[in-house]
Amino acid sequence: MFCGFYAILASFRGDFIHAASAILIANIFDGLDGWVARLTNSTTKFGVELDSLSDLVAFGVAPAVLIYSWTLQSFGRIGLGAAFIFVICGALRLARYNVQKETTESKAFTGLPIPAAGTAIASLVLFYTEIWGTNVELNSAILLLPFFLAVLMVTTLRFHSLKELDFKKRKPFWLLVAIVMAILFIIMYPETVIFAFTATYIIWGVIEGTYIIHKKRKYKEII
Repeated sequence: MFCGFYAILASFRGDFIHAASAILIANIFDGLDGWVARLTNSTTKFGVELDSLSDLVAFGVAPAVLIYSWTLQSFGRIGLGAAFIFVICGALRLARYNVQKETTESKAFTGLPIPAAGTAIASLVLFYTEIWGTNVELNSAILLLPFFLAVLMVTTLRFHSLKELDFKKRKPFWLLVAIVMAILFIIMYPETVIFAFTATYIIWGVIEGTYIIHKKRKYKEII
C-alpha cells in the first residue's frame, strides 16, 4: 500500500520513473505477503480484505494516476474516463476474486489479475522512457491501453497463476536454468524485459483463453 501511495505522490511531482518503479516493487511485496501468511498459517478473512485494499491502491489507483499524469491528461475528459474505468474495473476484479477465491479462483485466475494490469502500465512507462525518452506525444494506442486492460480484468478469460506450480515436486534442470537466465536479463535490461514478460503474459492469456472458450462452444454444439 505504501508503494502505491508513494507512486501517486511521485506521479504528482512528474517523477514517473520512480512512480513506475514503486508499482513494480509493490509486486514483490504482493507475492511475499500471501506466501508468509501461508507459511506461518496466519491466513484470515481480515488479511484477505486488507490485501485487496492494498492491491486496489498499489495496482489500481496508483497506475491510473501514473498513466493519467504521464499522458492521458492531454486527451481531456476521454483520458480521465480511461483512467477511471481502469480503477473501477480493478475494484470489480478484486471483489469478484474475494467471492470466488475458494472455487473458480483457487488455481488459475478468472480475468486478468490487477497486479498484472498495474504492472503493464508501469512497465510501459519505463519501456517508453528508455526507448523514446521523456517526451510523450498524443498516442491513441496508450489511450486505448487502460480500456483494454479494464476489459481483460472483468472478462472470464483464464490467466495462469503461480499457484498452478507445485514447488514441492522435483523440477527439471532446464527450469532452474531458465529462471536464472530470466533473472539475469531482468537485472541487465529491466525496462525492456519486464515489459516484454508482462506483454507476453497478457497476450498469451488472451489467445489461450479465447481458444478454450471457442473449444467449449464447439463441444456444446456437437453435443
